[in-house]
Amino acid sequence: MKAIVVEDSRLARNELVKMVEALGRFEHIYTASDGDDAIIQIKEHNPEVIFLDIHLPGKNGFEVLEALDFVPPVIFTTAFDEYAIKSFEYNAIDYLMKPISQERLAKALEKLPMESKEKQEKLSVDQQVFVRDGDKCWFVKIEDIRLFESMGNYTRIYFENEKPMILKSLSYLEEILEDKRFFRANRQEIINVKFVNNIAPSFNGKLKITLITGEEVEVSRRQSAEFKAVFGI
Repeated sequence: MKAIVVEDSRLARNELVKMVEALGRFEHIYTASDGDDAIIQIKEHNPEVIFLDIHLPGKNGFEVLEALDFVPPVIFTTAFDEYAIKSFEYNAIDYLMKPISQERLAKALEKLPMESKEKQEKLSVDQQVFVRDGDKCWFVKIEDIRLFESMGNYTRIYFENEKPMILKSLSYLEEILEDKRFFRANRQEIINVKFVNNIAPSFNGKLKITLITGEEVEVSRRQSAEFKAVFGI
């Protein structure tokens, strides 16, 4: 497992790294001293958890998370208690007040599942992700995204009345979405089965799925057979 400690104070950063190391849970612990460096480190190393101070040079902790396409679990580490409620809008699993004790740190990490790397890279349906498209941005729960549509190296995602584009391929998203909730209907689309309203036969053994919001998705012949097998149709 990998962790990143983001803290502008060198002494505080080194101390927290030692405390995290002492737990013996992480193989790699990376560090960042400001918001911009944190964004680079997180995108490069794809950690299982971020230990994140809020007051940082440049971008603050919340702005760091808003700059990410996908937000890993976060443990906020701060001397200020006024951000506690806001922190849980950002995929926070805990909020630690400085000075941090070893016991309190260990309890926070108990909330982080000890799973294989493959499983940890999966996005749970209740996980919240940050989406930016031009000047507009949203925090969206995975379970609220009903459709992913391939646009080359980009993917259009459908939630509520919004259809922003993200710089992620459909194949990449297929790897990290939960198999039981999301289904690859064809080369261009992944559907959230929670939003399926109607399933009808189409030509050549294919299925046509209509979502509750009206979008129609034609399932390829191969995937139609898979859909029937998985969902007992």
